[in-house]
Amino acid sequence: MSSPQKPALAHADAAAEIAREAGALLRQHYQRGVATEYKGEVDLVTIADRESERLIVERLRQRWPQHGVFGEEGTRSQMEREYRWYVDPLDGTTNFAHGFPAFCVSMGLEHRPVGTPAEADGELVAAVIFDPLRDEMFVAEKDRGAYLNGERIHASKIPVLAEALVATGFPSQKRHRNPNVHFYHQITLRSHGVRRAGSAALDLAYTACGRLDAFWEFNLNPWDTAAGVLLVREAGGTVTCINGSPFALDSHEVLATNEHLRVEMMKIFEDMFAGKNLDPIPTPAEFAAMRAARQSL
Repeated sequence: MSSPQKPALAHADAAAEIAREAGALLRQHYQRGVATEYKGEVDLVTIADRESERLIVERLRQRWPQHGVFGEEGTRSQMEREYRWYVDPLDGTTNFAHGFPAFCVSMGLEHRPVGTPAEADGELVAAVIFDPLRDEMFVAEKDRGAYLNGERIHASKIPVLAEALVATGFPSQKRHRNPNVHFYHQITLRSHGVRRAGSAALDLAYTACGRLDAFWEFNLNPWDTAAGVLLVREAGGTVTCINGSPFALDSHEVLATNEHLRVEMMKIFEDMFAGKNLDPIPTPAEFAAMRAARQSL
């Protein structure tokens, strides 16, 4: 049986063309190699980041001159407008600079109706994440589903963390002071594994299509999350803060799951923050017995 045809997505389809062009530029730079520099104590940036953002901003202005743009590499254009794009022209710069093949272009569109108070959140309405090395285009629009290369995608159905593959990330700065290393350790022991690939946008896209069952991270920026959050939601997953409170683009943390794992993971984070109620790690035999018991229900 053939898959249902993807509907036309006014914003996402047009943005996908822009992302594909930016991805081709990144692929050319990646193949010949680029020099890197630091934009902080440890954060890398390359000419590819800047050229990709310049291209994306130019194309967005041509297509939607009335839209604002908020880009990682410094673009702050018409931020008061009703529609605003959050652009990461190269998510995974460290990977890119080292020749590690995990990076993407990420573009998310926020709608804030005229008259919305400045401090109020808008609504994410379109998303594009493009992996130029795998030629994978993830797109979504509000209430119209999420798609990978034209095929509808859905979050996974894994019911418990013990059977889940999850992902996280670490900040470039002050990793030794970041509590996530403790969560990484505990959740690694309580899951099938934790992956740290170095691109939050791809981690969210993979959660949307079921390659990952959950993703959490601290200290991300709006350009890291805007597109991926909508993809996960439109694929049937959930996105909140780690304590279950509503996620906003200026939130300091994100927990994206396939829906089934949300409560279990929130409880583990709550207990780890409080330093209590952490059960002993199941042995392989105990895990097998628990899995057999679930399958017999």
